[in-house]
Order: sequence, then C-alpha cells, then structure tokens
Amino acid sequence: MMESGKNFADIILPVPIPRMFTYKIPKNLASEIQIGARVIVQFGRKKILTGIIGKVHNKPPQAYDAKPILEVLDDQPSVNPLQIRFWVWMASYYCCHIGEVMHAALPSGLRLSSESKVQANPNFDRENAAYPMDEREDKILDALENQAELSYEDCEKILGVKTIHPILKSLVAKEAVLIFEKVQEKYSPKIETRVRIKAEIASDKKALEAVFEGLAGKAKQESILLKYLRDVPVFKNIKLNEKGVDKATLLEEGDSESSLKTLIKNGVFESFKVVVNRIEEMEPEKEPAKLSDSQEQAVAEIHQHFEEKQCVLLHGITGSGKTEIYIRLIQEILESGSQVLMLLPEIALTTQIVSRLQQVFGSKMGVYHSKYSDNERVEVWNGVLSGRFSFVVGVRSSIFLPFDSLGLIIVDEEHESSFKQFDPAPRFQARDSAIMLAYFHQAKTLLGSATPSFESYFNALHEKYGYVQLHQRYGEAQLPQYNLANLSADRKKNLLKLDSTRLMREKIQDALSKNEQVLIFQNRRGYSPYIQCEDCGWTGQCVQCDVSLTYHQFAEEMRCHYCGYKEKVPSSCPACGSTQLSTMGMGTERIEESLSMLFPEARMGRMDLDTTRNKYGYQRLLEEFGAGQIDILVGTQMITKGLDFGRVTVVGIWDGDRILNFPDFRAGERAYQQITQVAGRAGRRATQGEVIIQTRNPENDIFEKVIKGDYYEFFRQEMMERKKFYYPPYVKLVKITTRHSDFKTTEKAANALHREMAQIPVKKIVLGPEKALIGRIKNQYQFESMIKLDRSGTTQTSFKERLAEILEELQSRPEFRSVRWIVDVDPS
Repeated sequence: MMESGKNFADIILPVPIPRMFTYKIPKNLASEIQIGARVIVQFGRKKILTGIIGKVHNKPPQAYDAKPILEVLDDQPSVNPLQIRFWVWMASYYCCHIGEVMHAALPSGLRLSSESKVQANPNFDRENAAYPMDEREDKILDALENQAELSYEDCEKILGVKTIHPILKSLVAKEAVLIFEKVQEKYSPKIETRVRIKAEIASDKKALEAVFEGLAGKAKQESILLKYLRDVPVFKNIKLNEKGVDKATLLEEGDSESSLKTLIKNGVFESFKVVVNRIEEMEPEKEPAKLSDSQEQAVAEIHQHFEEKQCVLLHGITGSGKTEIYIRLIQEILESGSQVLMLLPEIALTTQIVSRLQQVFGSKMGVYHSKYSDNERVEVWNGVLSGRFSFVVGVRSSIFLPFDSLGLIIVDEEHESSFKQFDPAPRFQARDSAIMLAYFHQAKTLLGSATPSFESYFNALHEKYGYVQLHQRYGEAQLPQYNLANLSADRKKNLLKLDSTRLMREKIQDALSKNEQVLIFQNRRGYSPYIQCEDCGWTGQCVQCDVSLTYHQFAEEMRCHYCGYKEKVPSSCPACGSTQLSTMGMGTERIEESLSMLFPEARMGRMDLDTTRNKYGYQRLLEEFGAGQIDILVGTQMITKGLDFGRVTVVGIWDGDRILNFPDFRAGERAYQQITQVAGRAGRRATQGEVIIQTRNPENDIFEKVIKGDYYEFFRQEMMERKKFYYPPYVKLVKITTRHSDFKTTEKAANALHREMAQIPVKKIVLGPEKALIGRIKNQYQFESMIKLDRSGTTQTSFKERLAEILEELQSRPEFRSVRWIVDVDPS
C-alpha cells in the first residue's frame, strides 16, 4: 500500500512519450494506490488510458497541472517492481520509451478500451424544452426513457442510419443528452453453461426410475438422460453429479436442445454457469527419460559453472538430447521452489518439444505465444501471478510475464534471429534481455544451440560464460552424410530436370523405395520470386515498395512480402505487350509442383507461411508427416527448427547458394547455422541420414566447414574478418533509419542527424547515411546510418543519452515534424 501523505503518482502510459506522466491521487483512492497496480487516467483532452503506477511522491509537475487518477483497477498489483526495473533498463538500452515497453509487455486483454455512451441529461425538461425535437431525436429520447445508456451503435440501429454523429451533436447542443466515456476491461473470463440432474433425483434410484417411466414414448428426452448417465455414473459416485457436464458436450451427438429445455422446465435437470480455465488442465503422463552418461556429465558441468558464472552456453550437436538435460534442470529448480522460463524461437515451430515438456510437467507448465487469443494470454499472465504456473515455455514476449522468483531461464536455439523484435519498439533481442532479466532476479541463464551465435561463443571462449559441449547424438543415431550436387555441371551435361540434379533425384527415389521420408528446404516461399518479360525485361514491381512482387501460383497473383500489396498476374507484358512472361527462380510452391511431376506416386506437403497461417495449420501438417501420410515435405526455415521424425533419412537443400549470397556481415554465420540445422533433421534414429546440397559453387569454404563439422575453425576465420572491419562482437552496432514520404525531406533529415551524431564525443565510427537496401516501403523513403560503438558501457550510455536529445531537438523543427526516426540497437 501507498505510504501515507503521498499526493502524486508517476504513471507509465502505453504511449511513445519519453517519461512517466504525473497524476494527482484523489483522497478516496489513496488507500488503493500500490506500485504496479493498473489505473485509469485521462490523457490529453479525450483519451482514456490504462496506466501502471511506477512511483508515488509529493512533487507536483512544473510544466502542467496534474489531472486526478480516475480509478484503480487492481486489488493486487498486476506488475511487480522487478518488472518495472526491467522495463526501465530495456527502454534505456534499446533507445525507446518506457510506454512502448509497457505496451509490448502487457497483454492487450489487461489494457482497457473506452467507448462513448449516451445518457439522458437529468436536468433536461422534455415538456418545456427551449428547442423543438425532430422525429429522429425524439426516437433517441424515447429509447433513453427505457434504457439508462446507449452506445453509438445502439443509436444507429434505432434510427437505421449509418452515422449518428450529427443527430447526437444536435441533442448535445439542445442539452437533451450527455455523452461520456464508459471504460471496459477487455479480458472476460470464459463462462460455461453446465447441466446436472437435480440432486433429489440423482440421489434416489426410485425417483430416477419414475422419471424414466414418465419419459416412455419421449425418445429424444430419454436419449439425453441416458447419455448423461453414461458420462456421469451418479450411482457409482454421487459427487460426480455436482460438477455436471458442459451443455454443448451433452448435445454434440445431435440431441435436441428443445428436449433438454423441456427436461430442465420439468425439474429433471438444472442448468448452472461456471467460470472455466481456457488453458487446459493436464496431468503429467510420464517420467522423464533416463540420461545417458554424456548427458549426466553435461548436467554436472553446468552445475559446476553455475557456481561461478551467471550464464552457461550448452553447445550440443543436433540430436544430442539437449531437451532431456533441460528437463532435469527444470525439475531441480521447481523442486527448490523457484520459477523457470524457457524461451523458444517460435512455439508453433517447436510443437514437439512443447508436448514432450507437457507430458512431464502437466499443469505446472504454462505456454505463452502469438497464436493465443488475448484472453488466453491474460490467463497465463494471471496464472504466473497466482502461482498456478511455476514454469512457462514461451516466445520472446514471455520475458515480460510477472515472475517474482525466477531461478533459471533457458534459451533454446539461442542463435535464432527470430529472438530479435523488429517492429514496433522496443526492438529488443530476447536472448540478451533474458540474461539481464535473470541478473535482476539473481537467477541463472542456460543458452542452448547446435550452432551458437558468434556473440555467445565469443563470450564462452573469453570465459564470460561457462561452456559445456555435447559431442555425440543421443542413442545410436549417427551424424548425417553430406553430398554436394553441382548444378552447373549437371546443366552442362543435360542432367538437370525441373531444377533438380541427378544426385538429388536418385537419393529421393532411394528413400521413397525404402518407405522413408524426405525433407526439402528452400529459403523462399511462393511459386517463384518474380515474373519477367522475356522480350523487354519488365518485372512486376510493388507500387508502394522498391521490391519485385513474388508470384503465387495457387492464388494466381503477385504479392509484396513487405506491405501485402497484391495484383493479378497480367496476361501480357504491361510495358511492351508481349505474351512471353516467364517465372524466374524457385519458391516452395514451385518446388512442390516440380517434385510432384518427378515423383507422381509420392504424397507431397508444403510448410511455409502461406500453408500455416491458421492456429492449427502447422500442427496439422506435423501430425500428417508424423503419421507417415506425407512422403516429401517442402518447407522454408520452419522445417529447420526442432523437428524430430524417425523416418526422415534424406534432407535436400534446394539452393545452397541463396543462403550464402546476402548483403550482411552475418551471412556466413547464418548460412553455417541454417545448413547445419536443416541437416540435423536427417537420420535421428539408427539409420544414417543423407544431406544433399544443390549448389553452383561446391568449392565454397562454408560447405567444407559444415561437412567437417568444424565450427571452431569457421568461427576463427570469421572473427579475423570482423576484427579487421570493426563488426560485433568487437563493437556494438546501432542502426538508425530515417523515414518520410518525401525523398528530399528524408535525405535532408538523415544528413542533419549524421552531422549531429558526428559531434558526440565518444569512440565511434559513423557510416552513412545511405539509401536503404530497399529504398521505399509502404510509400515511405528510407535512409540508414550505421554507428559502430566502442564496447565499453560508458561509451554506449553517453552516446544513447546524447542521441535521445538530438532526436528530440530534430523532431521539434517544423521541417522534420513528420519525419520518423527508428533506432535499432544490436540489429540482426
């Protein structure tokens, strides 16, 4: 509770303003004020917002009159002081506002929505009104005599009009009605209607027999009663009747709802409502697997490192059984009474690991991810607050959950780029933020990967992190055998068929003949990257972005993967009128079509963003593949993550060169990681797997390092380059993007920022501003500046503080008021 005598509260608001806003604490709410509690406040002239109390004090604001807090929403705080401390750090480190962090952290179901309502003015005398009412105004006033309040939508329905504002404006002017903001919480508990047999009948066999006699000839009613008794054997255990059954479940076999209503009306059944959890209760189904000697050794080494270090890197090759090690450590922490958070790059892509963990931990475990509804997310949030979930598996946003006693954070596949948030702010790296969160909780962090990020490996080699290795696969599984298939050589010999080499076709055919499964990886969805005119070279371009449109054959359209713009495929070239339009390059959709022609007997599946959009799309594909209903599965990077199927013996990488040729200093690192990860899906049981990489350049050094599994040598070579040209981990990167709808304004603003940044007196290199690789997105031109900062903490803090001042000053200039600057710290 609030200390007595405090009159003001600083409120964190979910808006991009640089600081907290101060509000007055009304006397009637003083006893309810607590740090971390949600409150309703007015912001600006009309906005009603949900804020979080960040601080209470006695200092009135100097620049404005403090408005009063309107209402306190929580008996117990929704956010704890450790979370607020974490938010403050995140806003400072990632150069954004604390309100933006709060907006990202709090599930939208815990934020409030406000809706305008209309009520009759109690001081209005309708009989002696100064102004006459027209027919429509009278209808509204008639409705308000029967109802205390109406929404705008109600008023539109009453009058049958599309816009009600002019009529309400007239009623307000005549002082006949008042308009006010009614604030509603978005979260609503799930209510289930249940039915049960009346207690006096359920407890008496003779009474029940009499009911059956009375239902003679009424087959529909009798069917419902029999079904209920089948599901709820009341004579074996009368207490079962108290819970009853869900009304929808009772009627799901096609029984008549009117028959059930009759049974309720005649006093046989009674209906009642209960609040139920959206998150299913699960009992643990099995004990965790016994650890092998090498896994036991790894656990012992992790414990040893944790005695001295906050963070440990577990470098285990694909299929080495890292999940079993995680389970052992999670059990130990839960038994000690602390909480555990496990971060995965994308829950939908790691369905198998989640179900394995649920089998061991049951209802102690909560799952938190983007496919959950707002209400489901609130229930997980409240479950962590109440102690229902002491272990949570989640995506990057789960670092914001209200933990109060974390003992361990596990970041699985820590190298994954999807741990980085791109838009909107805060543009945080979940792995790095998790290490900081663990520090605030005095907890430990375990990073796991078969191909660690260079930053983590660098920290392990320099003994900032502990380092544990797992060299061998779990059980009898062997590492796969790699084969390089030369696209150029096959093209010259006329051996190329539908962009597949002879070696690729032979290996796929061999696997299919043995009733084994095949995974094909291509880092591009759609049918083909673009359509081109063979005569004049025209390609379809997005009207809002500087990129070509991707051809999607299934929908017969060309789409922009940046802004969503789409258009139908033209029948002739819009530039020269030629009908010679060709598809260039290969997307997953086209590869699926090619393989269907080459292997007509094989059952095909495709896994990319287009086929997994709905909540269960990914799960359905995995179930079909796991059940052996798909022989060849074609996919994007989705198939590189966490899949474990015993019958997959061949993995094909359709275009190894596409992974390598990317204008980014991390291109080599990413290529090594992606090829190793997708190869790791092959031969995870007794049969050795095979990996076929199609390439025009088989001599590339990266392929040699992947095949040898020589991660350290590859890392050493890359580090020499990075040190020479000042790239992470030797420096800290900050990328600033300047955006505006006018090219000249964008360029001018980017140059003005560059001049100011060059003056900041810290050790740094400022590159740019350059027109961005994609110079226009959604009709906004883009210029980028890259700053390479010395790694020392004081350099970073000084630079970021001065940068915030520069951006505030530039934004205040009339010419740059509508320019947008996006600061990205540690860009991926």
